Amino acid sequence: MLRKKLKILLIEDDKIEIIKLNRTISKKFSDYEISLSKNGSEALTILDNNFTDIILIDLNTPDTNVIDFILTVKNNPKLKHIPIIILTASTNDKHIKGYYKLGIAGYLLKSLKYEDYEIKINTILKYWSLNEFIL
Repeated sequence: MLRKKLKILLIEDDKIEIIKLNRTISKKFSDYEISLSKNGSEALTILDNNFTDIILIDLNTPDTNVIDFILTVKNNPKLKHIPIIILTASTNDKHIKGYYKLGIAGYLLKSLKYEDYEIKINTILKYWSLNEFIL
């Protein structure tokens, strides 16, 4: 059970992935809110107007340079504390270290097996729901 209402910003354009995430979260957690964005620009607008506890971003989101998005968030004093988790189906890990240097909190390989995906997402969300931020 979550300790507080977890506010999640999901940056994802694939409807199947959105449904999968909603299904995963709703099975385990009852107190959460998901804001959806199809690209980084839209996500930044959402972040300007809403408090978010965690950002989940698909690595291959159209019209979004993930590096630029991360830098924009991490260079903004109001947003830099928000953990960013990259979600990807790609097994090409040559850039992972660079993403961590930019300040991401995690890099999650989307499992093809739903049960594995569910375990990973639930673990991440439970962990971040228990963290306290002093702003």
